[in-house]
Amino acid sequence: MSSLTHRLERNIAIKAPREAVFRFFTDTPRWAAWWGAGSTIDARPAGPLLILHPGGVEVRGEVIEIAPPERIVFTYGYASGSPVPPGGSRVTLRLESEGRGTRLVLVHEFADAVARDQHAQGWRYQLSLFANVVLDELHAGAAAKVDAWFAAWSEESEAARAELLAEIAAPDVRFRDRFSLVNGMADLLPHLAATHRFMPGFRLRRAGDVRHCQGTLLAEWVAVAPDGQERARGTNVFALDADGRIESVTGFWAMGTR
Repeated sequence: MSSLTHRLERNIAIKAPREAVFRFFTDTPRWAAWWGAGSTIDARPAGPLLILHPGGVEVRGEVIEIAPPERIVFTYGYASGSPVPPGGSRVTLRLESEGRGTRLVLVHEFADAVARDQHAQGWRYQLSLFANVVLDELHAGAAAKVDAWFAAWSEESEAARAELLAEIAAPDVRFRDRFSLVNGMADLLPHLAATHRFMPGFRLRRAGDVRHCQGTLLAEWVAVAPDGQERARGTNVFALDADGRIESVTGFWAMGTR
């Protein structure tokens, strides 16, 4: 391995705890969710790993070092022998705590610069995919949080509203829309109370599926008056923190609604 003098380095931030990220390096179903169906890993020193890329490209390697939840090191080479032979390169994935989230640092060491450069876009893609896979699992209940947010806006009881929001949102949650510029739960709760005072009986509900990308959610909504008629609609963008709580919401009203 002393001949591996060419390094490819990349790092990404993932809004998830290190332990939640690291388990994708040690659990075969999660490893396969990242790399592709049929991929496997035996997460112990000298344990074999297999990566099956689309189109039948096969990568094999062996775990060199593992230190949960900080680091895993393994060899990486192609069964075909090209562009890297089996055992011909080394990958280090290191996880660093960053606030309540994680920074993933990749170092892939090669014997020559050509092979290194051939992998630059591949790792750019794979780490992007990895972040999505981790956060898809972490936020599997995202739609329920969105529904609870709308339920809190529709709830007439101040105590029940506070309880709902405490379960799903961070204490410093931020909310922005055409009529709102509030910061923190202490600001949001009286804002909701005013909404009920000036628009009694109105209800918000989700319209359609929640779309999710790396901790950001997109959800359509409709506002229904006490007579059952739709009076407004729009779109909310939710940002989730590393603990899965709502940290900010930005609302966009549809054109023509007031």
